[in-house]
Amino acid sequence: MYEVLIPRRVRRRLARLPESVYERVLAALKSLEEEPRPRGSLKMTNRDEWRVRVGDYRIVYNVDDEQRLVTILQVGHRRDIYR
Repeated sequence: MYEVLIPRRVRRRLARLPESVYERVLAALKSLEEEPRPRGSLKMTNRDEWRVRVGDYRIVYNVDDEQRLVTILQVGHRRDIYR
């Protein structure tokens, strides 16, 4: 089982999401504890980061298999997340 680390700035962004999206994103974050590279996740090109899709929203994160740690880097709408 992996530990999911959500920094304060990401938690603030999560709190501003619409409630229905927030619940789905939270469920996706919890699922990363069991499987940090779920079906549908993609390794980002030229980066050591992964992304998972939740509707029009994206979760960008790093995986440290040695320490069994998933660090959430960004959560946001797809139009804003890659800027």
